[in-house]
Amino acid sequence: MSEKFDVIVVGAGPAGNAASYTLAKAGMSVLQIERGETPGTKNVQGAILYAHALEDVIPDFRARAPLERQVIEQRMWLMDEGQACTGVSYRDDGFAQTPGNRYTIIRSRFDRWFSEEVEKAGAMVIKETTVTGLLKDTAGKVVGVKTERAGGEIHADAVILADGVNSLVGQRAGLRKDIKLEHAALAVKETLFLSKEIIDERFGVTADQGVVVEIAGRITHGMVGTGFLYTNKDSIAIGIGCMLGDLAQHEITPYQLLEGMKRHPMVKPLIAGAEMKEYAAHLIPEGGYKAVPKLYGDGWMMVGDSAGLVNGVHREGSNLAMTSGRLAAQTLIELKDRGAKFDARGLAGYKARLDDSYVMKDMKKYADVPDFMHGNAHVLDAYPSLLNKAAREMLLVDGVDKRTKQKRILAQVREKRSLLGLMGDAYRFWRAFR
Repeated sequence: MSEKFDVIVVGAGPAGNAASYTLAKAGMSVLQIERGETPGTKNVQGAILYAHALEDVIPDFRARAPLERQVIEQRMWLMDEGQACTGVSYRDDGFAQTPGNRYTIIRSRFDRWFSEEVEKAGAMVIKETTVTGLLKDTAGKVVGVKTERAGGEIHADAVILADGVNSLVGQRAGLRKDIKLEHAALAVKETLFLSKEIIDERFGVTADQGVVVEIAGRITHGMVGTGFLYTNKDSIAIGIGCMLGDLAQHEITPYQLLEGMKRHPMVKPLIAGAEMKEYAAHLIPEGGYKAVPKLYGDGWMMVGDSAGLVNGVHREGSNLAMTSGRLAAQTLIELKDRGAKFDARGLAGYKARLDDSYVMKDMKKYADVPDFMHGNAHVLDAYPSLLNKAAREMLLVDGVDKRTKQKRILAQVREKRSLLGLMGDAYRFWRAFR
């Protein structure tokens, strides 16, 4: 392909699509390259769509996008290894009466739709094509990409890397290092089909209302990780993920963790009779703020998972991806309007935009959380168990006075953690999450 483009975007996930759409709508010539047969075939997610981030890109998306259910309830469960589970729930039926803030989606369908919108906006999208490297001029500026196709060198004034957590293109070009085991989680997910009527009944919803369940505790066998259960129109997405470093040290697979979670008495009735139609696994960059690589240079930028932009505390990723893609595109649009170069000095504006947005503000807020979790894995092991035992003790009416029950609870706590240990955990937790 001899044509030169203003921008080449590598990858057709939320970040790449947001960048390509924004650039094309502004009249820039854009080539988007996707290695999958169709956009979405290589992308895996739970998946939750955060409306605000997409609304900034496509304001009227609700009228066209393939949305599953509008989330009106959030449940958070702390599970013990047995039958116990302590949880909280927030539900607001008002969410169903206003433009939705969160929706469940099926990524393969959503990504195909988003890609179609990118093409309608004027970008050229080529699929089943792998970018093998970056082209650089004699000064080291990125001026295009190399692909595996014959004559596959394609030139552009700038390249946006949105090729996923491993970002192999960036690694091969020396723009970032390989992701460390302690900075990535491996998540597995199943799509379980149930009728809409059964889902509505079991979760207490109607129409297209949805429920999201986030799960932590002994389900991860002392490893740092969480599980989830999301309702779609006629299916349930269920999954669990743990840090790669932890999985490497334990003789248990993610699939075994998922099967264990599915057997838990809180989960089992919700998925009873469901038919498993899809199984997938994917990596999630969860190194946090300290693991974010350099995000720009002469002629290139990184966005989304490639840039490590995931808020693991709140399980947010697609919104950070779309926002970073949009901000990268807006940086290039402004530079072109000014007649400025797409060099490192000009593209520093992308990092400035990110720093001024919720993306980096949230990443920075939780910068110490990964280190805290790695050094205090017992938080997801001992405390859910203690909480469930305390709840059982206080809720069991058996003729034992409450003061005695309180003493039993304190004795159980001291058996697991000393007073000094409790105070230390509380302080370190506050420091990491403040």
